This record gives sequence, structure tokens and C-alpha cells, in this order.
Amino acid sequence: MQEKSIEKELVSAVEAMGGIALKFTSPGFDGMPDRLALLPGGRMGFVELKAPGQKPRALQEARHRLLRRLGFKVYVIDGIEQIDSILEEIDHE
Repeated sequence: MQEKSIEKELVSAVEAMGGIALKFTSPGFDGMPDRLALLPGGRMGFVELKAPGQKPRALQEARHRLLRRLGFKVYVIDGIEQIDSILEEIDHE
């Protein structure tokens, strides 16, 4: 399975919950997560998508640590089976 397939499933799952999964780009600040999952009720989480078995690069890990230090939730998904539990966690923050 490719990262793109996982990303498509994430977007569909977020939309099914009444939210949006914005493609996140930050020109001049590389390494930020791929998507921003915005759910009803003001709940949100940053989501890094990877192909199965792949891990974030060092710069991505550094950005994840920065976001977490600022109090944001950051998730790494490398399989479709992770999507529901992560969205459940974001939804119940």
C-alpha cells in the first residue's frame, strides 16, 4: 500500500466525521506534518503519513517534537488500520 492510499482513506474518514483534513504546507519551514485533521468541536491534530513500515525523517521528527512542546497532538500513520483509533483520540481530547 502506498502513502497516497492511506492519505485518501484519512481524508474520507475525517470527512465522514463532519471534519476536514487539510493538506498542510509551510513554505520555508520544511518537515511539517502532511495533514491537519480538523474535527467538529474545535478538535485538531497534525498527521504525518508514511508508507507501511516507513518512519519520519530526522527533520520531521524535530518538527513533531516542536509541535508537541507547544501542546499540539501529532500522529504518524503508516497503515489504514490506525486511522480510526487516531481520529477517535483526536475527537476525545
